[in-house]
Amino acid sequence: MSLFVDIKKSLPGFDLNVNFESNKHTLGILGESGCGKSITLKCIAGLIKPDSGKIILNNKILFDSEKGINVPIQKRKIGFLFQNYALFPHMTVEENIAYAMKGYSKTQKREITNENLNLMRISNLRTNYPHQLSGGQQQRVALARALAVEPEALLLDEPFSALDNHLRSIMIKHMTETLSNYSGSTLFVTHNLEEAYALCENLVIISKGRNVSNGDKNEIFKNPSSIAAAKITGCKNLSKAKAISTNTIELTDWKCTIKLNKEILPDITHIGIRAHYITLAKENSINSFNVWPSYTCETPFRRMVYLKLHKEPISPNDYNLQWDISTEEWNLIKDKPLPWRISLNEDFLIFISED
Repeated sequence: MSLFVDIKKSLPGFDLNVNFESNKHTLGILGESGCGKSITLKCIAGLIKPDSGKIILNNKILFDSEKGINVPIQKRKIGFLFQNYALFPHMTVEENIAYAMKGYSKTQKREITNENLNLMRISNLRTNYPHQLSGGQQQRVALARALAVEPEALLLDEPFSALDNHLRSIMIKHMTETLSNYSGSTLFVTHNLEEAYALCENLVIISKGRNVSNGDKNEIFKNPSSIAAAKITGCKNLSKAKAISTNTIELTDWKCTIKLNKEILPDITHIGIRAHYITLAKENSINSFNVWPSYTCETPFRRMVYLKLHKEPISPNDYNLQWDISTEEWNLIKDKPLPWRISLNEDFLIFISED
């Protein structure tokens, strides 16, 4: 199973220009709100016509601007799980699922509906209406409807956005199990990097209508190829950088210099480090610097500490780095005399070369 997408679409105040391929593994499309993720799915499904390009599913051309091909929605064999699930409120669960199977016989509809009710573990809800269902149950119904037409590609548009954290974790597990038994191509759109990492083998990072990174999720998170990819994958600390020797870099935004144990490429433009990789410096640590906390933000189990390098901050907004630590770590250091000394371990630095 394969999906090839190379399309352009101009809308008022926005231009989409994306290209990628997907195989049998779930491909995540990750990006900030408004970057073009959902528009991309709608173009693939046939809900929006691209201005130019190609969409090919399993060697079947769905769209080709040069050849004048634009296959109708109902003939594309694509299942679409909308963000708000789009269930018909006046139909029962089984009626919602059967509705997708236009042209099927009554026997086929009944058999496939029962099969998907069992797959989603919602057989006991077949006569319920959408307003009688929880968010997680509505999602299962919508997914059952999308799978009922035996699609060659499954498009999931932020399916967990309406769920609370506990239900989201349950539904991610269920979705993982469901997709492991699905043989078609799956595209999973989200702005939540944890969801993307949990469900997808490969990622496409989209920023401002263009894909800025594409590949294995582990490589993209470890070595994002652009500033946009670094930010979208959660890197909160980035500085402009300038190589001043084969193993020394000046971090101009942070007004400091770091030395490395390896040679670096001279075209490095930015250095980044993820907030949870900053550590308290040990004695005689290289690449260690004095810091003062300017502001802290607390969650139930962790603390984000905003740090000012080299001198005391003059306001809560005066900081250079964000440091993500556990509540236990915070309790150990919060009363220590200032300045603290932190270390930027070169094993966790992100090196970016961007024009």
